Amino acid sequence: MAFKVLQVDHIGIAVANLDETKDFYKNILGMEHLPEDEVVEEQKVKVSFFPLGDAELEFLETTEVDGPIGRYIEKNGGRNGIQHIALRVDNIENAIADLMAKGVRMIDEKPRYGAGGSAIAFIHPKATGGVLVELCQRMN
Repeated sequence: MAFKVLQVDHIGIAVANLDETKDFYKNILGMEHLPEDEVVEEQKVKVSFFPLGDAELEFLETTEVDGPIGRYIEKNGGRNGIQHIALRVDNIENAIADLMAKGVRMIDEKPRYGAGGSAIAFIHPKATGGVLVELCQRMN
């Protein structure tokens, strides 16, 4: 295999209201969050991370109704929900090439920018039995 899955990197949770979500996880559950939220314009989202052991919870709020998170929230009846699971890989370019060579349907055929400066690529849910899987390589 040309790549290795290292661990669960994060669980992406689409939320209708990022401030309310952060308040609950921070003030009710007592979890710490990374100090700065980030806007990822390409994906039309505002993102907040809460570290949890070796992984993170990634909360995503749409910045535009027609963005992927906006569409997810609309399809989900306005409710929050788990939108994707991210797997950290050692080499994202090798992972994409290897999966495509095996006939796996990809949303991204080359890495793109993700929150926190990571390189990411999504595997199409039709290839994974309905789960949106993000491959993630930490670049920093």
